[in-house]
Amino acid sequence: MRVAVLGTGVVGRAIAGKLSELGHEVVVGTRDPNETLARQEPDYMGNPPFAAWLAEHPQVRLAGLADAAAHGELVVNATAGGASLEALRLAGAANLDGKVLVDVANPLDFSQGMPPSLSVVNTDCLGECIQREFPAARVVKTLNTVNAMVMVDPGLVGGGDHTVFVSGNDPEAKALVTGLLTDGFGWRDVVDLGDITTARGPEMFMALWLRLMGSLQTPMLNIKVVR
Repeated sequence: MRVAVLGTGVVGRAIAGKLSELGHEVVVGTRDPNETLARQEPDYMGNPPFAAWLAEHPQVRLAGLADAAAHGELVVNATAGGASLEALRLAGAANLDGKVLVDVANPLDFSQGMPPSLSVVNTDCLGECIQREFPAARVVKTLNTVNAMVMVDPGLVGGGDHTVFVSGNDPEAKALVTGLLTDGFGWRDVVDLGDITTARGPEMFMALWLRLMGSLQTPMLNIKVVR
């Protein structure tokens, strides 16, 4: 499958690398490919520059946001949540129409320091904002409740015995994404919460996740829904 992963940060890299490993044709989208490749310094988290990562993943291609989105049969939004709508506008509505758009971002607001708050909350969420702005896209919210490494390798926490969620209006889109989560990434427990409005819950869970990370001093954590 042709996949576009929008975003060159740690989340975009993890998802793009895993999808490429699974045999998908992956293009990573960024605002300015030349600027992205020219960066030589590690990011604020100490991760190597994207050019170094790309050299280790020769099957992955870098392109502008619009070119990447045009390439993808499936598009993954792995941009920073506060910039997601702008990035998707640059990707182009015509390049998203009819496609499954997997949103893994969180609308984190760092303007008041740490821990961040949410820029949309309670009566709205980023997943809904994306679906409203791009009504012809088939938005599925998932994976935003775990860190990048756990997204693509759930076995890193508790042997994989924990839960991930999907929300979206299109049953076929959710089925496709659920298959990718289970058969590709190795998730064993995927809970379909319902339509895209239910993505408010997983996004608001970030308030607890951030505090758990602070208390436990590790991002390698998740929750399990016990029936």
